[in-house]
Amino acid sequence: MLSKILVAIDESASSEWAFDTALDMAKALKAELLLVHVLDAFASDSPKHPQVLVGSFLSDVESPVQKEYEQRWQQFENRYGTLLRQKRVEAEAAGVAANHIQVQGMPERKICDIAKNHNIDLIVAGSRDRTSHSSISNYLVRHAPCSVTVVHPKSEDQVGSDTVRSQAVAV
Repeated sequence: MLSKILVAIDESASSEWAFDTALDMAKALKAELLLVHVLDAFASDSPKHPQVLVGSFLSDVESPVQKEYEQRWQQFENRYGTLLRQKRVEAEAAGVAANHIQVQGMPERKICDIAKNHNIDLIVAGSRDRTSHSSISNYLVRHAPCSVTVVHPKSEDQVGSDTVRSQAVAV
């Protein structure tokens, strides 16, 4: 029986589809959702730590530049914290018990660690690229301590047919 479902959350469309899928599953199974975002210092949208090259050594920059970086990092952290809280409220409004966790590190490894430490039965994650063998979802499929559902991006045809289908159901 699936009673705990972890869903990886970020700002991508594939993450939104993964959340919707996990929410539907959790409602049907009366399962709890654990919403997870991993702050990745190497992600393209993360603030980059300021460093200077001195001779052949890298040295951290101090003073105002460091403080500016820390402020940008805090804004980055807050942005995703807000997203997690919004998704939690959305899940609870749908009648699904939900919690959220935000950690820092390598997303694929942190998600596996969280799944193991929280006795997760299923991980639901979005996939941005079906061709990448180094993707987070690919890593999860190979290394997660539980089952993994990968939600692939919808094509334009699928998005249109979903709209038509939902309108037909509403009639």
